[in-house]
Amino acid sequence: MDLGKLIRFIKQDPDYNLVNALSTDEALIILWGRFWQAVRGLVHKPFFKETKGLVFIGKSVKIVRAGKISLGRNFIIDDNSLMNALSLNGICIGDNVSIGRNSILICTGVVSNLGMGIKIGNGTGINSNAYLSGQGGIDIGDNVIIGPGVKIFSENHTFTDLSTPIKKQGVSRKGVRIMDNCWLGSNVTILDGVSIGSGCVIAAGAVVTKSFPDNSILAGVPARLVKTRSHVQEI
Repeated sequence: MDLGKLIRFIKQDPDYNLVNALSTDEALIILWGRFWQAVRGLVHKPFFKETKGLVFIGKSVKIVRAGKISLGRNFIIDDNSLMNALSLNGICIGDNVSIGRNSILICTGVVSNLGMGIKIGNGTGINSNAYLSGQGGIDIGDNVIIGPGVKIFSENHTFTDLSTPIKKQGVSRKGVRIMDNCWLGSNVTILDGVSIGSGCVIAAGAVVTKSFPDNSILAGVPARLVKTRSHVQEI
């Protein structure tokens, strides 16, 4: 069974290759899982604002305000994930995007102050246990790799008044932008107001509190510039 050929057809990507050959049993298990994800996708598909192709939805996935979600071709969201698109702009996802299990995409914290929303570009992969909070707007580019446990926040609480509870002082929102072709390692945290240039690499566990230009390699808490990519292949 040529699983690679099937995936190339679904992704419309002639360059996609399986590095190691799968046994027939392994290929059947994968296809069986994808089949049921596609069935669940067909059930949900009429409720989305827009879809351009196949939608694969895992088990126990919760989707709120599907009418504000636009999906490109070949969208995959794995088991136990949540997408809540209640916001001004909703959630817009490009072609060939995957979201790992136990991930949360949420656009609004409180209904009295709707969030902006989340936009994810083509070919971006989000690993398991990610948390994307789009109150101030999150814009992720094409072909971004997001490792497991990554958290992105686009809102901050105001806390300048000592006489008023912090929860009653309101929030500030600047939004987060991550340009194309970045790699965020596992458990990276991105805070509100940050813009990450294209081609950046962020080491596991880093907390990014300010913006960095293209091809930066970042690490640490708070994240600092380690070096700039040229022909460097590893951190």
